[in-house]
Amino acid sequence: MNMQEAMAPAQLRQMVAVASTGDVRRAVEQKPVVVVGRWGCCMVHVARRLLLGQGANPAVLEVGDDADPAALVAALRSKDISTRGVADVVFDACGAAATARHAAFPAVFIGGRLVGGLDRLMSMHIAGELVPVLKQAGALWL
Repeated sequence: MNMQEAMAPAQLRQMVAVASTGDVRRAVEQKPVVVVGRWGCCMVHVARRLLLGQGANPAVLEVGDDADPAALVAALRSKDISTRGVADVVFDACGAAATARHAAFPAVFIGGRLVGGLDRLMSMHIAGELVPVLKQAGALWL
């Protein structure tokens, strides 16, 4: 039994670094694909696997349970990061409509722009729009 298996989940969680708004901002500016979500969220895993399946290698940043996705998007907008892709209406992982003030995690950024959540990422994939966007962002070398 290794050390991680012997630790309680709460102890293991304390070992994981939680990303701040500044960390997210730097990653979005520097990396072609970034997925931001809550620690341990299964939807982050699904988004990551979809992007990996397309040949992209996304940076995954985990934020604390108290993180506000709308505040994160607002902070990125205020620092002139291109988040023009943010719709006035977004959908959370369960498909429930919410205003941009109530954006949901995971948030997927491609080429410095907010694509949206997992639902938007899946829609782009099904419509055949995801690969061209990933190529344009420099995330694929095809």
